[in-house]
Parts: sequence; C-alpha cells; structure tokens
Amino acid sequence: MPIIVNLDVMMAKRKISLNELAGRVDLTLSNLSILKTGKAKAIRFSTLDAICKALNCQPGDILEYADDKGATNQ
Repeated sequence: MPIIVNLDVMMAKRKISLNELAGRVDLTLSNLSILKTGKAKAIRFSTLDAICKALNCQPGDILEYADDKGATNQ
C-alpha cells in the first residue's frame, strides 16, 4: 500500500508510549498497535484528530504517501 504510517516516529519524538497514547485518544491498545504497524486499512478522521491533538502534530507528520516504486513525496 502506498500509504506509510509514521506513528511510531512521532511517538518517539514526543516520548510517549503506546499505552499512554491509547489512553489519551480512547482507543484500544490492539487497534492503536494495528495502526502503528501499518496494518490498518482505514482510519477515521475523528481518530486522526485525537492522535494529532495528543501528539501536537499534523496529519502529514503521521501519514506519508509513497508511489509504487517506494519513493516518498515530501
């Protein structure tokens, strides 16, 4: 899939654990883990909003597009 999830990078920058973020955004640990590992097929805007608020970041800090050849568009 050409969408890359950089949630783990933002979590490391903000020094926040998966457990703490799950509590702040009111998601189950397993659902947040699926998103973090890039295995999610979709994300609700309300979830993305909550994550961005908790991490004080923009959606583009978490989600990235890469073409089929793996080149990222930055």
